Amino acid sequence: MAKRKQIASLIIGFLGAIIGLLCVWAFNQYLLITLPLALRMITMIIVYWLIVLVPTILMINNKDTLTDYGFNKNKVELQIILGVSIGIAMSLILTLLPHLLGLGKNVDNGKRYTQLWQFCYEFVYCIIAVGFVEEFVFRGFVFEKIKRITNKNTMAVIVSSLLFGVFHFLSGNIVQMILTGFIGAFFCLCKLKIKNCSMLSLVIAHGIYDALITVWASVLL
Repeated sequence: MAKRKQIASLIIGFLGAIIGLLCVWAFNQYLLITLPLALRMITMIIVYWLIVLVPTILMINNKDTLTDYGFNKNKVELQIILGVSIGIAMSLILTLLPHLLGLGKNVDNGKRYTQLWQFCYEFVYCIIAVGFVEEFVFRGFVFEKIKRITNKNTMAVIVSSLLFGVFHFLSGNIVQMILTGFIGAFFCLCKLKIKNCSMLSLVIAHGIYDALITVWASVLL
């Protein structure tokens, strides 16, 4: 019975995240551009949090805590340093290097900024919205549910990473979905293998990595 409950929670939580993603996409497509710039910046972050709505409700209903999903208060400074280090290292290898090899268009997100405030906002958005939301859902909620169902970290890594790739289906690019799945697996391994690498570390690493994609594209392309 307990395992069935975990499976149901996993399915509902993932589908809820997908519905939230579609809501974010619709908002960005049809409503975002109609808002004043300041309000647009705020609502982009708030709306992205719709993705965690259903998983959060399930977490509370199941009496789970953020600690169960990998968040903790131990050595916060070290957690932050690890997150920054992982994010920068990923960016140098997966984004800057392709640019230097003439393959920049393959790692381009299409954003082009010229103002300092735009780059600053990109980091805030990528960490607080994208980084937190996607790490909470996939390296937190989904990973923990699969681990409880299978009692195996390996299966949790594989399945959560596959679902993370599927989650990016709106990109319309199967190669990007596969690469995203591998990035998800890397984040899982960081969480499991690197001492003091917590969910906070992954949120920061994810956000910095994503934000630097825009930085390199704006500067080098």
